[in-house]
Amino acid sequence: MSAAEPAPQRRFDPVASLSRLLAVARKEVRQLGRDPLTLGFVVFVPLVQLALFGYAINQDVRDVPTALRDRSGSPVSRQLVERLEATQAIEVVHAVTTEAEGRAMLGRGEVQAVIVVPPDFARRWYRGRGAQVSLLVDATDPLVARAVRTAADGLAATVAEEAGHGGAGGLSARVEQESELRRAAPITFSVLTYYNPELRTPVFVVPGLLGVILTTTMILMTALSLVRERERGTFEFLIGTPVRRGELMVGKLLPYVLIGLIQIVLVLVAGLALFRVPIEGSLFALAFASLLFIAANLTLGLVISSLVKTQLQATQVAFFFFLPSVLLSGFMFPFEAMPEPAQWLGELLPLTHYIRLCRAILLRGVSVFELWGSLAWLAAMFVVGLVAATRLFEKRLA
Repeated sequence: MSAAEPAPQRRFDPVASLSRLLAVARKEVRQLGRDPLTLGFVVFVPLVQLALFGYAINQDVRDVPTALRDRSGSPVSRQLVERLEATQAIEVVHAVTTEAEGRAMLGRGEVQAVIVVPPDFARRWYRGRGAQVSLLVDATDPLVARAVRTAADGLAATVAEEAGHGGAGGLSARVEQESELRRAAPITFSVLTYYNPELRTPVFVVPGLLGVILTTTMILMTALSLVRERERGTFEFLIGTPVRRGELMVGKLLPYVLIGLIQIVLVLVAGLALFRVPIEGSLFALAFASLLFIAANLTLGLVISSLVKTQLQATQVAFFFFLPSVLLSGFMFPFEAMPEPAQWLGELLPLTHYIRLCRAILLRGVSVFELWGSLAWLAAMFVVGLVAATRLFEKRLA
């Protein structure tokens, strides 16, 4: 064959091509079967998503924790509270002795609403003078504030209709006997929205977004750190240095702490400039809480990095942790609307506690030490995570 002649082209054989294609597919299936982490990711992530969205996530706000200040103490006021609870929108969990005590609990996030019944409620009710009840609502979550307002307005309309139809099923048997009260509007609710009176969604979202961004970047970046060292061949160099295990762990965390603080500043400045998110509390308190949260996330990332072998596996495990953190922390959906098992799981997540701290400090101006429970949990997660990462790193060396 001369050099000028074209090379003969092989005829396309569909049977041979299909055989080669199936051989590559069988090889890929066997390779996936040897990687249980990838197989588990393929199987369990859809099941977890189904469980979270189908069972745990609920936008119907129910059983909002509420404090009660009943200055009337009358049968009709007690019946009013019972009917409010019957709407399933609120649940009275505390009885306070002063309105100031109720507002303090509202600020600390222990309750999300306070019912204040005035001392002359029963007298004004029986005389048809428009008895009024105050509802103080934490409006940092607009969904909760709207749900409480809707329940209160619905009950007021129901009671007015009952009074207008002769009091059937109304608050008091005496109303049924006094015809001159049947046409009166028997009760009104004065709903006072605190901390976000305009019910603006960005005020609720931006403080939570701080935690979501930090969770995403801190866990993923540190989860990849040790794995990257192995893949680049510098892991053996670290072993040969006189750096101790604990020093190596902490040294890897420090640059990411600075990155996390820079991200916080960027989000706060943008939130203030673009969405007018208020900053009611101390920025030093926010910085202290943020340092604990960043440290807890970084040590969790180091634990992941010590367990996996490749960057792909590290990314998969980090994503598997990130999904329930966002859905169960109260960032997107009301925490109180979730079933109790989902709330128990959410309480284990550092993001849940950090979002509470951020919203309490930025929106309600609460002192960070009034929320010491969330601070203690973040500190405990940091210590446990650092010890676990150090131990797992020692085992990997062995």
